Amino acid sequence: MIDYFSDIPSLHRSLILVGGITLFWWLENAFPLFKFQYKKWQHAGINFFFTLTTIIINFVLAFMLLATSEWTKKNQFGILNWLPEMNSVSTCILGLLLLDFIGAYLVHLIEHKTPFFWRFHLIHHSDTWIDTTSANRHHPGESMLRFAFTCLGVLLVGCPMWLAFLYQTLSLVSTQFSHANIKLPKKIDHYLSYLIVTPDMHKIHHHYKLPYTDSNYGNIFSIWDRLLGTYMTLPVEKIIYGIDTYPEEREHNRLSSLLKIPFQKYRKASAAEKK
Repeated sequence: MIDYFSDIPSLHRSLILVGGITLFWWLENAFPLFKFQYKKWQHAGINFFFTLTTIIINFVLAFMLLATSEWTKKNQFGILNWLPEMNSVSTCILGLLLLDFIGAYLVHLIEHKTPFFWRFHLIHHSDTWIDTTSANRHHPGESMLRFAFTCLGVLLVGCPMWLAFLYQTLSLVSTQFSHANIKLPKKIDHYLSYLIVTPDMHKIHHHYKLPYTDSNYGNIFSIWDRLLGTYMTLPVEKIIYGIDTYPEEREHNRLSSLLKIPFQKYRKASAAEKK
């Protein structure tokens, strides 16, 4: 595994991306959680555009990730380098947990708590038909911020490149899974949610009103939400997707409108909207 992820071919990473979307797309059709009345390909087209911009940004800036990992190795910097030597399994588990905290949970929390970053992140929340294509519906500005936090995670954790590539791969599949419009048996979803972020758990984060919008920030592991008090529950039948400050359909179904949102006047939910 270490050898494979140390130099995983770009083709394989692309196949994982396409394979994940294909698998969960099929499962959505076979076992849908919600029966959306929408043109699925049209909806997917917008989200695929943002997926493509995310891929481009990650590809162009990949040298920074590689340079950061090499620097930590050369200078023995980061948590994994400061701890007593561990076997590869322990290194993998601890590294993934820490990378998931810094590169996913922490940046996600910051995006919700900082108005400037929220302007970019709300494009993700404006989607009113959450399915597996929604996973990478991120404004290019947000994609750059998330990449920066991934680099920060690699720096602070001091992880080798194979671990960084493994984390990115698991993160991709996990977010496709948690956004997928699939219905798992409630008990299975419930028990899985003690370890990983499940569809029912993450869908609560996409409820259109506070305080649910500000909950369940995790990506791969659910431990951080449970430990840090941001875990919430809500019956799935009560979930309404979208964001209360952008209720008009034309704003979340037109690419030109979505790209402009971060640069428009900031809209803040009223006290009545938060209830």
